[in-house]
Amino acid sequence: MERAIAGSHPAWISPATHPVDPEQVNNYDNFAEAYSAETENNVLNEYWARSSVMALAGDVAGRRILDAGCGSGPLSAALRERGAEVTGIDASAGMLAVARRRLGEDADLRVADLRDPLPFADGAFDDVIASLVLHYLEDWGPTLAEMRRVLRPGGRLIASVNHPFVEHLTQDPRPSYLANTSYTDEWTFDGRSFPLTFWCRPLHAMTDAFTAAGFRLSVISEPQPDPAARELFPEEFRECEGKLAFLVFVVEVPPSAAGSDG
Repeated sequence: MERAIAGSHPAWISPATHPVDPEQVNNYDNFAEAYSAETENNVLNEYWARSSVMALAGDVAGRRILDAGCGSGPLSAALRERGAEVTGIDASAGMLAVARRRLGEDADLRVADLRDPLPFADGAFDDVIASLVLHYLEDWGPTLAEMRRVLRPGGRLIASVNHPFVEHLTQDPRPSYLANTSYTDEWTFDGRSFPLTFWCRPLHAMTDAFTAAGFRLSVISEPQPDPAARELFPEEFRECEGKLAFLVFVVEVPPSAAGSDG
């Protein structure tokens, strides 16, 4: 949901104005419950970020899907409702605790940091979904290599990130669009602020990272909010409609030389 509307952002997000404790940066355990409640049902998360990923995922019945950076599990729940076999991983045990309440004790949920090797066999999944997680990483290379490894030939990675043009336009002072840079925001819930740091990179650096990891670009989408939000959140929908927010990629592992795609 970070900096989702060009030139604006939710009232509970503001640029950090003082030095932050590195041990507390991106520590979702500190505010898992509050964040999950805030983003459960709103335009930016439910009817823009998640709906765009689900639209590109299409028919997932019977597919083995890794929800990488699953958070409190809203995408995992939606994928399971469509008949997918879902495994969720997240670096935050607090977020996974919320996800387990949502998904049930039998849900396959594991604490795992996307900067580390993934605890799965080669070709274990048909799809990997990484919704609004890659922009927390300074270096995409090792993570994308691992995602490619755990996908079968012909498998898909569906990844959404904050739109790089929005990132560029909303930073003050504004860095070079062509540089890989970071910024830190403070998210405030119930009077407490929590620092999160995000990494920005230009579009060509993103596509280069996918191809360097061995993926084939299939779709680059600049989605609009789900029209269903028009009646549910009329004011917010008007503010979002026609603006940039997220960039969503569908990239594929090329089929094997024998032509098998599983």
